[in-house]
Parts: sequence; structure tokens; C-alpha cells
Amino acid sequence: MTTTLRPTEPLRQHTDGTRSRRFQICVNSRPAGEIHLGTSPFLGPSVARVTELRIEEPDRRRGRGTVAMLAAEEVARGWGCRQIELTLPAGAEAASRLADALGYFPRNRGMRKRLGDEPPRLPPGSTARPMTEAEFAVWQAAERVRYAGEWIERGVPEADAHAKARRDHATVLPDGLATEGTWFGVLEHEGDPVGHVWLGRREGERWVYDVQTDEARRGRGHGRALMLLAEAHAVAEGEHTLGLNVFAGNTPAERLYESLGYETTYRTLNKALL
Repeated sequence: MTTTLRPTEPLRQHTDGTRSRRFQICVNSRPAGEIHLGTSPFLGPSVARVTELRIEEPDRRRGRGTVAMLAAEEVARGWGCRQIELTLPAGAEAASRLADALGYFPRNRGMRKRLGDEPPRLPPGSTARPMTEAEFAVWQAAERVRYAGEWIERGVPEADAHAKARRDHATVLPDGLATEGTWFGVLEHEGDPVGHVWLGRREGERWVYDVQTDEARRGRGHGRALMLLAEAHAVAEGEHTLGLNVFAGNTPAERLYESLGYETTYRTLNKALL
């Protein structure tokens, strides 16, 4: 039997610069499912992404999804894409096995924690204050470089990574410290600044966009204190959940978040298109 993709709509060019197209998955011309392929609004036109893959029940466990994904990769190559990604909800075991078999690697994952009614206390000797405008200017200049570097390390072309850093900062911090829903807190220990945390909003919930301990102060529990500070601020605002993103391979951060009760909500995987 032959599994092929048949377009069900014209190639769409969207106002955000992305493109997308839906395809019917056919087995000997018989409809067997659907796949939706597009380009990433976050990483630019060089990164394709599969936003939907559905195989009809009678055709499951017969390799239809595998062939459809391989065919989608060929379409993405034709678009000039150098990578392809997909995001899977936690618990999508069958999809995870398919992605693993096709050579997709974890890039990052989203995590979330349900907060209690009482704000957690900071460790003895630790206090918090808002970030100043002068501190923010220094942070933003350095953060754009660091943030782009994280994507470059994970295979995103340098120009695309720096463009993403500029885009993301312009989107989530249009008014700097005065941006609505934004809060930057500085953690001090015995009077000395030891790190900071940035809270914003993403899809209606409080989100940790950045948490960093000063390099010379790492390994002393300040990262945990910064997360407690973020949770305390969210609880004081009446929030019930706190979400964050962590890159694959950042083992210390992953262990910290898991120890604090954060649970994985989704995983994003990617693959180089050679």
C-alpha cells in the first residue's frame, strides 16, 4: 500500500510571515487522516512545525503516521526549512514513540505548578525588592545576547536566533519595566543582590520568563529562593498557577523545578532537515 499526502487547501501566507498548509493522508488514494504543516512564528521561516497529525482509527498502528511525517519533512525541505519541530502534550506516549523513532530530540518543555493559598517564605537572610530602571537596562542588553545564545546552541541559525530575541523582547516587554503585567524582582541575601526573577503573563497565566542567580553566587540555594519569591508574588496577586519553560539538558534547573512540585505540561521536540 502507498501512503501519500494530498493538499486540501492552497499554501497560506499569513500576516505574521508564516506559511501553512493542510494535507489529507491517503492510503492508495483512500483518506486515512490529516496533517497540518506550517512554519514557526517564533523561530522564523527556516523552522517548520507540525501542528496537527491525525490518523483514523482503522489505519492506526500500521505505519501511516511515520510515512506521513516523513512526507511532511520533504514538503518542509521544499519550503527551504532547515529544521522541523512538534509540540506534544504530557502523556502523549504514542506520539512520543513516533517522534523518537524518527530522530526528533527534546528541545524544551513547559512546566506548571498549582500554588497554595499562602505565599511561601524566603530563607533566613534573604529579602526581595523591585528591580530598578538602571538594573533593567543592564539586564536587557545582556539578556538578548544570552537568550539568542540558548537557541543557537540548540541548532537555530545565528541570524534567526538574534531576530527571535529582538522579536520576543519587543512583544513581551514593549514598555520595559512599565509593561502591563510585568514584574521584576531582585533577591538580596544579607544585603547583597544575588539574582533576579521576571514574571509576565502567557496565555492568561502567570509565567516565569527568566530566573537567574549571579554566577559567583550559584550553588547556595538562591535559585530555590528566587522561585519561592516568584511563587510568593503570584500568590499575593491571587494567582493559582505558575508556569515556566526549561531547555532540555539544563539538568540543575529541571531538578530544581521538579523538587518544587512543577509538572511537565508539554514537550517540544525538533529535528534537523539535512
